[in-house]
Amino acid sequence: MTRPRIVVVGAGFVGIECLHRLERKLSPRDAELILISPTDFQLYLPLLPHVAAGVLTPQSVAVSLRRRLRRTKIVPGVAIGIDAAAKVCIVRRATGEVTVKPYDHLVIAAGSTTRTFDIPGLTDHALGVKTLAQAAYIRDHVIAQLDLAAAAVDEEERRARLQFVVVGGGYAGVETAACLQRLTTNALKRYSRLDPAQLRWHLVDVAPRLLPELGERLGIKAMAMLRERGIEFSLGTSVASVDENTVKLTDGRTLPSRTLIWTAGVAASPLVTTLGAETVRGRIVASNQLTVPGYHGLYAAGDVAAVPDVAKGGDAICPPTAQHAQRQGKVLADNIVASMSGTPLKPYIHKDLGLVVDLGGMDAVSKPLGIELHGLPAQVVARGYHVMALPTLTARTRVLVNWGLNAFAGDDFVRTGFQDNRPKTLQDFERTKSYLSQDEVKKYSETLRTKA
Repeated sequence: MTRPRIVVVGAGFVGIECLHRLERKLSPRDAELILISPTDFQLYLPLLPHVAAGVLTPQSVAVSLRRRLRRTKIVPGVAIGIDAAAKVCIVRRATGEVTVKPYDHLVIAAGSTTRTFDIPGLTDHALGVKTLAQAAYIRDHVIAQLDLAAAAVDEEERRARLQFVVVGGGYAGVETAACLQRLTTNALKRYSRLDPAQLRWHLVDVAPRLLPELGERLGIKAMAMLRERGIEFSLGTSVASVDENTVKLTDGRTLPSRTLIWTAGVAASPLVTTLGAETVRGRIVASNQLTVPGYHGLYAAGDVAAVPDVAKGGDAICPPTAQHAQRQGKVLADNIVASMSGTPLKPYIHKDLGLVVDLGGMDAVSKPLGIELHGLPAQVVARGYHVMALPTLTARTRVLVNWGLNAFAGDDFVRTGFQDNRPKTLQDFERTKSYLSQDEVKKYSETLRTKA
């Protein structure tokens, strides 16, 4: 008898928690477990701003898949299409070869990409904070601007290199601006030729308030903390266009700048469009049991899925956060096992524990279980939450040691050069050009299955 094949797309919280649980619940004779992922690590994305600022090393937030998965077959590559009728997933391997992976159960947990808009120059010149490579690149880029500003003869060039623009008033944008502003402020103490007064960090968002997820009072408090540190805000506006030297805003202003960091939300992986399933706000419609209605053996969770938020009720769907993804992965594993044994599936229910925003140093705002905190108490909660959410003891230890070392020894301002020859656009870093159309999916599926 052939073992059922369970294929998981994506090595985020959903995928790894699901497979980790399946390895415990199913024996090797019960099922074949396969993971499709372009990386060999699970990324703890909420701490990427700390990596970008050099507070944490990249290895601290990248947990080796082989530390958590013992018998899952890992396929290095990107799932670029799904033919649900034929029950195959089309994969472009790391070698460039395109192949198919038949499945009995398929978990779509491909995560999200940076949401962009049709803004002239955006995809060519903006930097994102969605992958480990992007965080490493941003760190090198920001430090390079300080080096180049110190060497510049032209005053206008110097001012442009010392002005940094971050777009996005959610927790990703706020944390990125806060952590990098702290890094550059400390770094300028080592640059005798640069005037600290010329350093400018500008946060732009189309929303009227900062951190709307945390409520108005904490948003105002976070803005006050960051404004005291010198960060400027432009709310209710956005970017009209960007080129190598300037960022033009929709309110008519032009900011001379060589750095635009774009964190204005996320969009579900383009893999969604290859399936043709019903979507809500670009995310696959999933049941509260994490199944995809109308598709046998198909499941979706995390950033890629619109999962009903049963705890909130109404039309609410679960937000794309790590705490939901982690718990959905465990429920997914239980429901796959239940489906194989013919027992009832259980619904996903989780009451949101709140959000934490680490602004660097002693600054933070948090709302655990609805309790509003700011300053040192919020920072203790924020860092405590991150440590507990990290998936392994090794990762927790590395993060704690890095935080302690940074607090004791301060920042360092060394460019690694690891990303110097890497393409620098959002599409290149996030592989958004790799996916197939629905017609291409059917063509590839038929051709590759015939060859197999």
